[in-house]
Amino acid sequence: MTGTAGRGAAPVGAASACVLLASVLWGTTGTAATLAPDVGPLAIGAVAMGLGGLLQAVVAAPRIRREAPLLRAERGVVLLGALAVAAYPPAFYSSMHLAGVATGTVVSIGSAPLASALIERVVDGRRLTRRWITGAVLGLSGTVLLCAAEATAGASSGPGARSAGSTVLGVVLGLTAGLTYAVYSWAAHRLIGRGLTSGAAMGTVFGIGGLLLVPVLAATGASLLDSWSAAAVGAYMALVPMFLGYVLFGWGLARVRASTATTLTLLEPAVAAVLAVLVVGERLRPAVWAGVALIVCCLGVLTVPFPGTAGRRAATTPPRPLQAVEEDADVSVPHRAPAGETRARGGALRP
Repeated sequence: MTGTAGRGAAPVGAASACVLLASVLWGTTGTAATLAPDVGPLAIGAVAMGLGGLLQAVVAAPRIRREAPLLRAERGVVLLGALAVAAYPPAFYSSMHLAGVATGTVVSIGSAPLASALIERVVDGRRLTRRWITGAVLGLSGTVLLCAAEATAGASSGPGARSAGSTVLGVVLGLTAGLTYAVYSWAAHRLIGRGLTSGAAMGTVFGIGGLLLVPVLAATGASLLDSWSAAAVGAYMALVPMFLGYVLFGWGLARVRASTATTLTLLEPAVAAVLAVLVVGERLRPAVWAGVALIVCCLGVLTVPFPGTAGRRAATTPPRPLQAVEEDADVSVPHRAPAGETRARGGALRP
């Protein structure tokens, strides 16, 4: 029992670290977008997710070809995930444009864990662990503080303040972005659980989603070519947060639940708030920093292992089926995968 726990701690910790690093990269997108003020939110979203998704598909092409039969068998899940990928960036970046970077990010990312947990509960019948609930309460409390502080600041900013209608529409679009984010995270996790590698699953879902975004990029992306700075922002968004970020996120999804992964990404609005101070020059209120602190506590609850608790449980409870152990631990059992790929066995990571 001790040996199994020891072997599982490192991969799960590495998976959480990958998700957190992806969140850091995603937290830079709002600040990066401010460096191209003449580029609209639809163009930013289309170039970031569209080109980033197509690049994932190109890199994963050998795996996609090799695992095509599995992908065809799960084509419904693939299509659902791809549609969610295509819908996410217009909603997310329009939300930031209408309600502000901090509010749009907080609502979009903050609502995703709840949507993800609801999907897992309704579709997969999975129960919510006490650890996840504790972390989610801390993280969502932090996002609410961030959102409230930003809304208060916007309301008192005088003639340049956003209208109530604009803010409400931005919040609605943010909730839409959170739902679509949860849907494509769940879809990718389900594909991995059915035996696909993370590269093939993410490459297919994001590649098809990227294709769906090409018309949007063609219609709105001319401003990306107006200056070198705008082109550089577009290239950065596609290559770093979207391509590299989602490669890391996909690797993490192979080892933790979608609801846990989306909760870990609550780090993103905290990173966005800090960058707003360090790079953009914004001044944030104490409530914002309190929200950041709560989010950090949330991440600690979800990522710091508690070996003592696991040891006591192992000593006082009889052996249970592997599936039940995984649900309590919120992880899948690590295993070897050929050629360095991340593959989840059907019994190790439940759909």
